[in-house]
Amino acid sequence: MIKILFICHGNICRSTMSEYVMKYLTDQAGLASEFYIDSAATSREEIGNGVHHGTRQKLKEVGIPCGNHRARQMMRRDYEEFDYIIGMDAWNIRNIMRIIGSDPEKKVSMLLDFTDRPGTEIADPWYTGNFDATYDDVLEGCTGLLEHLKNISWEMTPPL
Repeated sequence: MIKILFICHGNICRSTMSEYVMKYLTDQAGLASEFYIDSAATSREEIGNGVHHGTRQKLKEVGIPCGNHRARQMMRRDYEEFDYIIGMDAWNIRNIMRIIGSDPEKKVSMLLDFTDRPGTEIADPWYTGNFDATYDDVLEGCTGLLEHLKNISWEMTPPL
């Protein structure tokens, strides 16, 4: 099972959007049982709060189910539990590194690193108000991540 943890500042907008988009994509590909997907925050500001209404609305608009995730803060032990720790911007990456200390297994990256736009940040709709642009980037990143993971799986266990 591949375990992915999406990270943003508060765990109510970008990381939850990524969590539900990736769950949807893996389900549509018939691979949902191969993945464990979650999300968390680098801050404590929104702990216990639900998915932002803008994220819920955008996911509803595009037909992606949104569950009842409650914001939680990333913990050091998440590094051991997850195979991929995916931040949305450079500030998230700095804060992830502050929490985990180091990344000897190279698990930490930004979501758009799995696209033709590595190093590109996903704007926080909490500040921009533009959930459409955030969704477009999240979909692109999750699609690229899924393709990357399929390629790795193919190399490790080619179909018969």
